[in-house]
Amino acid sequence: MDETGVDDTGADGTGADGAGRDETVLTDDGVRLWATRTGGGPGEPVILCHGGPGLWDTLDEPAALLPGTPAYRWDQRGCGRSQRSGPYSTDRSIADLEAVRRHFGPERVTLLGHSWGARLALEYALAHSARVGGLIYVSGTGIDDDSTWHPAYKEAFHRRLGERPGRRKRWEELRERGDGRTDAEDREYAVLQWSVDFTDRDRAQAHAEAMASPWFGVNYACNATIGAELKRPSATHGLRERCAALRVPVLIVDGEGDIRPRWSVDSLERALPDVTRTTLAGAGHLPWTEDPEGFRAAVGAFLEGVRHRRGSR
Repeated sequence: MDETGVDDTGADGTGADGAGRDETVLTDDGVRLWATRTGGGPGEPVILCHGGPGLWDTLDEPAALLPGTPAYRWDQRGCGRSQRSGPYSTDRSIADLEAVRRHFGPERVTLLGHSWGARLALEYALAHSARVGGLIYVSGTGIDDDSTWHPAYKEAFHRRLGERPGRRKRWEELRERGDGRTDAEDREYAVLQWSVDFTDRDRAQAHAEAMASPWFGVNYACNATIGAELKRPSATHGLRERCAALRVPVLIVDGEGDIRPRWSVDSLERALPDVTRTTLAGAGHLPWTEDPEGFRAAVGAFLEGVRHRRGSR
């Protein structure tokens, strides 16, 4: 989350009510990460990577839409229910994701990443391709420099927030308070930002409220540190060539109404040798919320293909 918008650049181990059991993943440098597992079935396990940086797992809805598949969710380092401890970097996040995989045990997984989590999942697949059976890249922003798409995003953010003048005025007031916001005001500020991520403007505020419940507080230090790293030229240097060499099937899922320009992902699509892309009409940055059946169908077909490939080996 930056100051102009959210999420630029969570036996089967479940309880009787279907809810996941809290588990603790210990990283190689001793940091404790919250994780949970839900679902079950013959499908290749899926690890879900939430957005941010600096947020926490809000992916219980898409996890529930995965057909016949164990789902592993986690809070990234310093975020949500995980230990509030750095250091923060893309490489450190990749190592933490590997710790999550080792904790749950499968030799290979499919990754589903949302927004920043889509970039994290992609970077993990590039570093550990033998461990990845498939990659579901949801609402990411591609592999080009941030400067190529962020101005268009910022303009769209302010335009959509301005559709409700009272909300925009309140957002601006809270933004000006910065570090002086109370925890309740910080939540209110986040909800106002997140409300722009939904195309149904009448329900947007309610959707954003649901995202913020429960509220764990944004880790702004994590957000700023990784966000600055992603803006450096080195973050995209050689990325196109590495993607061209990736022999992992990839599904790109876009919400047509996402205010992050979808053309920002075009270069990633062109670079990947084994990719399909689905755009869901009437959906925004969290496409499973506004088109759950379309999301289920696209992801389900992809997972079936991954399962078939595994079985044919």
